[in-house]
Amino acid sequence: MTLLTPTAWRDYELLDTGDGEKLERFGEFIIGRPEPQAVWKKSLTEKEWEKQASARFKQEGGSQRESERGEWIRTPEMPDRWLIGYEWKSLNIKLRLGLTGWKQIGVFPEQAENWNYIHEHVRNNPVEMSRVLNLFAYTGGASLAAKAAGADVVHVDSVKRVINWAADNQSASGLDGIRWVVEDAMKFMRREVKRGRTYHGIILDPPAYGHGPAGERWVLEEGIDELIKLSGQLLEKEHSFLVLNLYSLGFSPLIAENLIRKYFQGLRNTEAGELYLPDRAENKLPLGVFVRFSRP
Repeated sequence: MTLLTPTAWRDYELLDTGDGEKLERFGEFIIGRPEPQAVWKKSLTEKEWEKQASARFKQEGGSQRESERGEWIRTPEMPDRWLIGYEWKSLNIKLRLGLTGWKQIGVFPEQAENWNYIHEHVRNNPVEMSRVLNLFAYTGGASLAAKAAGADVVHVDSVKRVINWAADNQSASGLDGIRWVVEDAMKFMRREVKRGRTYHGIILDPPAYGHGPAGERWVLEEGIDELIKLSGQLLEKEHSFLVLNLYSLGFSPLIAENLIRKYFQGLRNTEAGELYLPDRAENKLPLGVFVRFSRP
């Protein structure tokens, strides 16, 4: 199993973790958020957290469950929205962040390691213009990484306001031409298979559960096998790559790797493992499992 953490961030740092929370710096602002996997004790005192944080998310009922709403308690200088940047080799993108009612702010910083992978594979692809499909694509960090390398990118998410957020990130990054699709990911994939469409890169970032724009129900355990099967039909046999991220606590890298090997035979360049972020006390915060591979 491979452990990966991004090392190129300048506008992000994980400062402290513990007691079900994490303290993070995004650009010039420091925020505290719930983190169910931080089951150890904090390294900093509560007084130090209060002194450093410009905003802290308090969930309704005091629970750390991901599904609950809450509110941000913030200082006067903390804005609703702000920009950060990410640079790695020829990749230079901007991301608009914002305080939402679901504790998320518009970026998963651990995914920068996959952005690098995507950007590099598109740049080195001998195909004149790689076609890349990003599913469950959220605010589009992976889409920007592919587009900045010259890919023809299709970005699919079921939430219109998230698509608009991704489009803001495209503009802030000085890019254009990403195709935005507001649709249930599975419906879109089935239709693309019928059309005979193929892609040189597929990025899969499915949630544990969710709903499509027409009320379609998504449960990871029920849909993941078909998701990978459809990906096998859509991915080009040569000069291609796939990245799969899974955040559900019940999934291990072995499960993800088994799914990939079932529908993609003869792979040689496969990595499977966990993404994590280290805090200043060298605690490693696990933030999901991944499998990725490329075909020459």
